[in-house]
Amino acid sequence: MSGGELRLPRRLLAMVFVLALRASGGGLVAGSPEEETLLRVGFYRAKCPVAEDVVLAEMRAILEEEPTLAPSLLRMHYHDCFVQGCDGSIMLRSRSGKGERDATPNRSMRGYDAIQRIKARLETVCRLTVSCADIIAMAARDAVYLSKGPWYDVETGRRDGDVSVAEYAENDLAPPDSNIVDVKTFFSVKSLNAKDIAVLFGCHSIGTSHCAAFQKRLYNFTGRMDQDPSLDARYAAELKKLCPPGGHGGGAKVPIDPGSGYTFDLSYYRHVLATGGLFQSDGSLRDDPVTRGYVEKLANASSPDDYFQDFAAAMVKMGRTDVLTGDLGEIRETCDGFID
Repeated sequence: MSGGELRLPRRLLAMVFVLALRASGGGLVAGSPEEETLLRVGFYRAKCPVAEDVVLAEMRAILEEEPTLAPSLLRMHYHDCFVQGCDGSIMLRSRSGKGERDATPNRSMRGYDAIQRIKARLETVCRLTVSCADIIAMAARDAVYLSKGPWYDVETGRRDGDVSVAEYAENDLAPPDSNIVDVKTFFSVKSLNAKDIAVLFGCHSIGTSHCAAFQKRLYNFTGRMDQDPSLDARYAAELKKLCPPGGHGGGAKVPIDPGSGYTFDLSYYRHVLATGGLFQSDGSLRDDPVTRGYVEKLANASSPDDYFQDFAAAMVKMGRTDVLTGDLGEIRETCDGFID
């Protein structure tokens, strides 16, 4: 920034343009009534009444075999919805390496085989009926539930998209080193507000991260070989032991919520409030009055009940993002087909 001129990254400028377009009445807003009427709880009740039971049964088996997939499948729903809407396009493969899977934010994504496994099982009982987009949404819900989190009703009726572009994922997903201004911009484009941000970041209650996603906070926060001053000193020292400078952390996986990495609970919020969290974006929740107030409320809560209700509502809201319904999109026979 120089001479009083504000220069935003290209991807944020694009988002500001989209927000302006929506404010002027151009295009359907994510979660608008026009979209919501075509999504509903029990969409498959007549067409495939066993659909949700099949997904849950497969998810139980999948997580018994590999418990660490729960956070990955939750993350997949978020990454799918934020890039062109909740349309299952994250599952598509590209021989030329230009699909969403190939984008930097998705290179560590796991769980593609799990979604395809569920799809294959559903095809044996209800051929060409249940979309990959809905499977991802239901699997995310089940991943939370099987991690001792809430059960909530998932609206279904999404159809699958056939466009998958790496650049879109690079532009539409907030990186882990985002500050609160950037995070709010990324989320507002999807019609998600500050409370939704604070609620949905609770997904970080389960899962791990590689060192590269937060190493800048430890060793080169401002480009001067410094540490993020908002990061708790003792916590930073622990992280530095796991992730030494120069990228020598090897394949170390660091829990996002220490001590509760695979239980969906409130300890994430206590961790963020006390230490600043693992990612800069986690710590940024303390820099906005709305998100900080929510973090403080949950960090001091004696029961997760209110949070579980908020989480269910926020997930349903996110799941309405730019969906394809009715005659739009398709129902794919396999989720992981090739786009080229």
